[in-house]
Amino acid sequence: MTPPTPAPPPARRRRRPAVRPDGTAPRLTRRRGETRARLLEAAFRVFAAKGFGRVRIEDVCEAAGYTRGAFYSNFGSLDELFFALYDERADLIADQVAAALAVEDGAGPGGADPDGPPIQAVIERVTATLLLDRDWLLVKTDFLLHAARDRAVAERLAAHRDRLRAAVEQRLHAAREWLTLPSAIGDVPGAARAVVAAYDGVATQLLLDGDLPAARAWLTRLLTALLTR
Repeated sequence: MTPPTPAPPPARRRRRPAVRPDGTAPRLTRRRGETRARLLEAAFRVFAAKGFGRVRIEDVCEAAGYTRGAFYSNFGSLDELFFALYDERADLIADQVAAALAVEDGAGPGGADPDGPPIQAVIERVTATLLLDRDWLLVKTDFLLHAARDRAVAERLAAHRDRLRAAVEQRLHAAREWLTLPSAIGDVPGAARAVVAAYDGVATQLLLDGDLPAARAWLTRLLTALLTR
């Protein structure tokens, strides 16, 4: 008796590449956008809990409730996923600075008074709303150490930081009429670098002592010293 012919193995589903052959990203459908958002949210939680260097793709997939295929249809690596997270935070910080330094129709930073509010009030508004999240600082610090040991990753991270600095510089330029920069700072590009450095320093303090009110108070003092004579 001839044994039955074994059934052919099920066809493997082709993995959708994270980028097209021409280097552009695939079209972001609503469903795919939701998947991407859930992966980013899950990755943030897992990175903060375990540390970037201890997380595997499987950990992110499990936390998000997806398969590796869903991961690779959105991201090519954990590094790429991190950069997507970093972009989100950088955009948020830039938006917060923009809101605090908003200049509309030739008015001052507050928009209503032609002379604008005192720069001290603007600085206090910035520090009151600026993102200072300890979990994000844990994730960012872990990744910074990772990037310090990998030149290619370090260059990509530097490019992302340049975007944040450029956004801050743009807003400072818009409020230049109301700034009185110390001679040691020099020009607006120098002020933007100093603002980002001050934010990084205060973030490190917050990471160590967990005292958010103290961190905001120190950031207010630093920005006052950097942006006023």
